[in-house]
Amino acid sequence: MGNQSETINATGNKKDSGKSEKFITGFKETKAGSIPVISSRLFFSDITGAWKARWGINRNNYKINPGLYCIGDPDENSIVLVSANYKLSLDSLRKELEGINAWILVLDTKGINVWCAAGKGTFGTDELNHRIISTKIRQLINHKNIILPQLGAVGVEALFVKKLTGMKVIYGPVYAKDIKEFIRNNYTKSPEMREVKFNLKDRLVLVPVEITSSLMLGLILLALSTVFSLLSAFKFSSEIFINSIPYLGAILCGTVLAPLMLPVIPFRPFALKGFVIGIFWSVIISFLLKYSLTGWIINLLVLPPISAFLALNFTGATTYTSLTGVKLEIKFAMPLIILSVFLGFIAKILNLIKLI
Repeated sequence: MGNQSETINATGNKKDSGKSEKFITGFKETKAGSIPVISSRLFFSDITGAWKARWGINRNNYKINPGLYCIGDPDENSIVLVSANYKLSLDSLRKELEGINAWILVLDTKGINVWCAAGKGTFGTDELNHRIISTKIRQLINHKNIILPQLGAVGVEALFVKKLTGMKVIYGPVYAKDIKEFIRNNYTKSPEMREVKFNLKDRLVLVPVEITSSLMLGLILLALSTVFSLLSAFKFSSEIFINSIPYLGAILCGTVLAPLMLPVIPFRPFALKGFVIGIFWSVIISFLLKYSLTGWIINLLVLPPISAFLALNFTGATTYTSLTGVKLEIKFAMPLIILSVFLGFIAKILNLIKLI
């Protein structure tokens, strides 16, 4: 075991930087070099780091160096697992490996989780081949099996991996919690292990980062609402806050209600799901605040597209869609969203100057 104040470079060797990584408990000396040993226990810093990432705080930099790690005391017969260098991905795997001796090959996915990285190509064939060769993992094992998460399958061509490196790709279960049973069953998956559930809990976990990512849009809408209120009343009043409620509600519809109600909202496209919720919100808030007919029309032009746009953003956080489907939906939905909001604000200005 080595100094815990060392971090790891891309090949998995020791590199003194004076920075402590608490989840690294030491180093295992092997003929392929010094391999960092990581703990299966999550520390307080891991939990707080995950909480911050869920809220979008330093999320884009919540990653570890790619390379070869190990857990327990692996030998030449131990399994080889593959993960992404997004720290939440590694943490979700390592906390399920208590009592298991394993090598963990971490790919450079640019700090993106396995499923999204597979779609983008960073959790892919070339990167996997590169890490197998550069870390010299073949020198440490007497078998040729390497276990990848099932959600990474779309990015990896197993035949090319075997042809170049000699390693046989085995796709493990969808969820890391099933990895022990998968190993006990001699790498056999039950139907449940293949199923992507994406239940209410899974969707709820993703809501905070969706809310955080919409803050800039919220500030812009609040600023516009304030400007329109001031131009209308020429003074600060409670109407400034009341007039911001429809926009804030539309944001919450797109970032909270759309993800939580995803399976029960009709239609397949996410933008259309958000639009449906936005229409309901427009009707409710227009009725409660006793808007005129013009106000109803403006709300119906502006609020549903806001909700639709934010619901469309959620496609990047769910397994309900494919990359091709997302691109196609954006191509058709965004022009309509922009046009509707533009017409809504034109109507708002015309109403302000008493032309309608």
